[in-house]
Amino acid sequence: MNSVKAFAPATVANVACGFDIFGFAIKEPGDTVELRRRDEPGIVITDITGDEGRLPRNAAKNSVTGVMLHLLKHLGITDFGCEVVLHKNMPLGSGMGSSAASAVAGVVAINEMLGKPLTREELLPFAMEGERIASGSAHADNVGPSLLGGFVVIRSYNPLDIFTIPVPDDLYCTLVHPDIEINTKDARFILRNEVSLKNTIAQMGNVAGLVAGLMKADYDLISRSMVDVIIEPVRSILIPEFKEVKQAAIENGALGCSISGAGPSMFALSRGIENAQKAGNAMIARFAEAGIAAGLHVSSINKEGAVILTD
Repeated sequence: MNSVKAFAPATVANVACGFDIFGFAIKEPGDTVELRRRDEPGIVITDITGDEGRLPRNAAKNSVTGVMLHLLKHLGITDFGCEVVLHKNMPLGSGMGSSAASAVAGVVAINEMLGKPLTREELLPFAMEGERIASGSAHADNVGPSLLGGFVVIRSYNPLDIFTIPVPDDLYCTLVHPDIEINTKDARFILRNEVSLKNTIAQMGNVAGLVAGLMKADYDLISRSMVDVIIEPVRSILIPEFKEVKQAAIENGALGCSISGAGPSMFALSRGIENAQKAGNAMIARFAEAGIAAGLHVSSINKEGAVILTD
């Protein structure tokens, strides 16, 4: 195979109460990676679009190619060469799984070009290395759903134990990205190292409730469980108008609303596309009142994840 093109979708991680253990994929936006074989060994980034020149062109330091190098080393392949073009279709530092989408698209593309030596599940640890390159932490709550699709639960990181759970067909995500940037490393740095027993118990109840609500299609339980008493109170101070935007979403039909990943993007879950669109418009309007432009994406849960594109 001389050329391959892969697409990996944006994701919402944490999903309110599930810090580092919950994530789901949406339909769009996402990153696209193009690979083309070359005679000389080695991986070379020939172009990156949409990053305004901010991402490293060094293959070992870029999340899209770093995962490829890890995969080749694991497979013992030393004579492989390809050129890489990365199309960034979402903002950096957005809380939409930008680095994860790049890593997933890269590892899926090279696996396809090599004849699929690994399954999707076996590709996950390599995709996680892309997150380590980008933010210093190899978490799976973005790369997992971007790679596998659906709503993902990471039961354990050591050993890695990940699975997907069913979600209602009529569940929609509203994702709003205000025109500000939060560095993932900074957003992790401000978190507390210790949590009170009271908050731990509350959070565990909400985690269990959200899983049960999704699996039972119990929208009231989903709504009651979308409460984060540990991470959101700390990180929300980094997002202007957070409380007001969240309230606008809930007042306009959303089941719940919280921070997407490390922020500044915010997401809401709703029953039905009409409620999701209404909540999104209200969130955009509230940001606009504060003089902050914002982008809007409304999507059902993407159950497919990354895909190989054909011309």
